Amino acid sequence: MLSHDQNFKNLFIDYPLQALRFFAPSEARHIDETAQITPVRQEQLQDRLGEHYHELDCPLLVDWPDQRREALLFVLEEETDPTRFSIHRLAHYCLHLAGMFKTDRIVPVVVFLRRGCYATELKLGSEYRTYLNFAYIACDLSRLPYQKYRYEDNIAACVNLPNMDYTGVSRLEVYAHATRQLRKLEPDLRKLAKYLDFIDIYGALTEAECREYTQRYPEEATYMSAFAERFRQEGRQEGRQTGITEMLSGLLQTKFGTSALNDDIRRQLAQADIATLQCWSQRVLTANSLREVLH
Repeated sequence: MLSHDQNFKNLFIDYPLQALRFFAPSEARHIDETAQITPVRQEQLQDRLGEHYHELDCPLLVDWPDQRREALLFVLEEETDPTRFSIHRLAHYCLHLAGMFKTDRIVPVVVFLRRGCYATELKLGSEYRTYLNFAYIACDLSRLPYQKYRYEDNIAACVNLPNMDYTGVSRLEVYAHATRQLRKLEPDLRKLAKYLDFIDIYGALTEAECREYTQRYPEEATYMSAFAERFRQEGRQEGRQTGITEMLSGLLQTKFGTSALNDDIRRQLAQADIATLQCWSQRVLTANSLREVLH
């Protein structure tokens, strides 16, 4: 089974500002690049919330260093099946966070992956008075128009193009546009590979559609194939380097003792290329000190 929760949690953490601007635009339009956005660790919440803890996707704490605005806590939750969404659970969680952080500046956001019915507001009270009125920002991906978002310079939006409503547009066009936009926006090859996978998962092309995609978008298909091969090669190279580093570390500890590998030595090993590591491994056999090995 796919972990949609984890996929979206990664997206929230890797691109916090872009995620807030896409999933909660009414609140995020006031957040600029100077704000510091920090994910609140789940294990920290579990320790502090105790038995009342309910794991949601990713609280993000927004701070303004110049203190022109008070800190704001965004609570983001991905919900695959709307029928399983509990507004009571979300309200309970937000109230506990408010008490823990001693703030009432909390913005709950729920990202719905599939269409369905869900409660949008919770009111507690009697026929005479309402004592608690709770609401949240609902981002219903399947109801967002693909045409509106296809040219946005926002990675959180572009990787979710396959999850939007693209009535009258082929799935292949949506997939091609999403991958093309991501390539344009993301210079980091690791993140590029990670979120091309994200698009693959939610684009969900069949084998027949993949063949048609290769025919209709030959340039894109060729790039994707070449990129995948390049990334595999880099992964193998990195794995080989890691293996040599671990082997050399073991040899050094065996010969010079475990205390010999301090932080500086470990950093030196981690930064060395394969040729250098191999050279050092050969020197271990005849060297009388760490200095003779590494210099």
